[in-house]
Amino acid sequence: MSAPHGRPATPIRPDAGWLAAWRKDVEAALGRLLPGFEDHFGYPPGENTIQDPDPDGLTAAQHLAAHPGVTAVLPHFYRHVGEVMLADIGNAYVIHPATHVLRDLAEDGPIPLGDAGAGTLFATDGGGIHFAIATDGTVHRSTAASRDSDFHPVTADLQDFLDQLRRAVIRFVQTGTPGDL
Repeated sequence: MSAPHGRPATPIRPDAGWLAAWRKDVEAALGRLLPGFEDHFGYPPGENTIQDPDPDGLTAAQHLAAHPGVTAVLPHFYRHVGEVMLADIGNAYVIHPATHVLRDLAEDGPIPLGDAGAGTLFATDGGGIHFAIATDGTVHRSTAASRDSDFHPVTADLQDFLDQLRRAVIRFVQTGTPGDL
């Protein structure tokens, strides 16, 4: 059975093996970029890492799993990945740690995403653009550097978002431009 707009009724949840392969691909690309980064770009690289979840992050992921407005895909991700910091890929990309996401939900609440319902902010780029994941699993991008701006869908699910992020890292290593996410 499909949800509105032809999306699957249950969001695709990247399994542990897929996440491990994704991480390996991104880290391999970063391994090719970082050694000559300063010579190529004229300044030292910032933080470009994928971190394991820490105990606080795992606890926050459990709280996210119990939150009625959070898709099950997001806490599952945080059980395998603690944070993604890609300071030098384009303008930068950050997938915030679960503790940050939980605090944002508590302080500012979910993001209204129109037909997709409510969303949870989980990532940003270096220009202040926000990414939110809806309860139906779709990932949405803000149109401006504000959580109060309009959001529009960019991927059908978190796995597709992560795959596009992987391609942006690889493209940046190859060409110096990440393309659009």
